[in-house]
Amino acid sequence: MEMTHFSFRLHNFIPFSHLLLFLYTFAHSKSSLLGVHPLDEKYFASRVIQCKDGSKSFTRDCFNDNFCDCVDGTDEPGTSACPRGKFYCRNLGSKPQFIFSSRVNDQICDCCDGSDEYDSSVNCPNTCVMGGDLNYRIGSRISSIDVNESKETVLREDLYKATALQMVIILQVVLLGCVLIYRLFHGRAKLKRRHYQ
Repeated sequence: MEMTHFSFRLHNFIPFSHLLLFLYTFAHSKSSLLGVHPLDEKYFASRVIQCKDGSKSFTRDCFNDNFCDCVDGTDEPGTSACPRGKFYCRNLGSKPQFIFSSRVNDQICDCCDGSDEYDSSVNCPNTCVMGGDLNYRIGSRISSIDVNESKETVLREDLYKATALQMVIILQVVLLGCVLIYRLFHGRAKLKRRHYQ
């Protein structure tokens, strides 16, 4: 009886272990495309990949290996090996952007999702949720702020949003007060009608 119980557990564990192996392989294959725009993922799917400037080709093993094979940085979007390379920040919940590959693992959080500091000692919090990368856009250490966009503009936008939120709260309080007053007078009117009957 115990032997069948053990084989039953082992029988249930085998599919679970296959699922874990599949998930690990899937996650590992996606992480090797770090810094790549989703539309370029098919470009990097083949075994031999052409540099985007057409200068030469490289094998898939040389992709993100921290050695610059292409002058334009095609082979190293996820490392800082190529000076002309670009790293793609997915920034889910905010605006996606490209940064220079030289900013990857440089101890400074350039992407609001922190994906550019995947191999450094800095722990970048994900501030992209609901576009909430305001603190990082204001800070002097973040590169995503436009040259024409100043701190005053960002603060002015926040002040406008805060004022609009205050107006909504005031309107809700006024509406709630009107409902309470109506209910109070309506209840008194019913009470008076009952009293006179």
